Amino acid sequence: MTVLVTGLPRSGTSWTGRMLAASGELIYVNEPLNPQHPPGRCPGVLAAQVTHRFQYICDSNSASWLPAFRDTAALRYRWLAELRANHSPYDLARLVRYGTAFAFGRLTGRRALLDDPFAVLSAGWFARRLGCRVIAVVRDPVSFVASWQRLGWSVSLDELLTQPLLVRDHPEVLELRALAGSPDRVATAAALWRVTTGVLRRTPGILVVSYESLAADPVPGFRELYAYAKLRWSSAAERRITRACTGDGRAAAFAWSGLSRTAYRRMDPRLALANPARGLSSEDVERVRALTR
Repeated sequence: MTVLVTGLPRSGTSWTGRMLAASGELIYVNEPLNPQHPPGRCPGVLAAQVTHRFQYICDSNSASWLPAFRDTAALRYRWLAELRANHSPYDLARLVRYGTAFAFGRLTGRRALLDDPFAVLSAGWFARRLGCRVIAVVRDPVSFVASWQRLGWSVSLDELLTQPLLVRDHPEVLELRALAGSPDRVATAAALWRVTTGVLRRTPGILVVSYESLAADPVPGFRELYAYAKLRWSSAAERRITRACTGDGRAAAFAWSGLSRTAYRRMDPRLALANPARGLSSEDVERVRALTR
């Protein structure tokens, strides 16, 4: 049974995924639906063409997505397709890493763990059609918007609005039309949070968890997630999680690292709770609360 960890970028999906991978029972696959390369656009990992950030997948368009993700979930790596598409020295190193990890996973009976924020709007399809155990991480909106502000991130809401099937199935997406093209990064990030979180909370068959609750007390929180994902909780996993979450006194930070291009770094997630609004004015905090209420 494949595990999918999703949620908007900067909601703690990489951290959550890595802590689940500490079980030793999963092969970590980072952001196959990311439209940027790396980590996305790797046909060895996912043999389908991603056209949007937050790609929406449903029964009406799954003809190509279903076989592609079945291969990914089964840890079948497409060596030749990857080599044809990506052949820089970095890409070759990544090919070897993922190809051998997939082969090792198949031989040892491990399952795939997909860590993909860009699957957030398609979580229901992954649960229903692929039988995934889906964990959706939701961060407090002020903390989420503040994190995007500190990184200078923004989103084109047209990525959502130009997906007709998404608008058909989730008409609340049309609320974003008034902010399309707006330079107001606080308002657009807040609107993205409101719409995606609303979709997640109405989606059956997935587990929605609070980043803040998980960060405040990681060991019991992850023990519950292990049970949900049907992973064996062990003393080794508990030690790994404890070391990773309390070991060096750093707060959560963003940095692409490793061949997987994951944002996860060893950290003390509790420190991220100390000043969640860092980078936002008091007026912006109030505005975010009003926009996401």
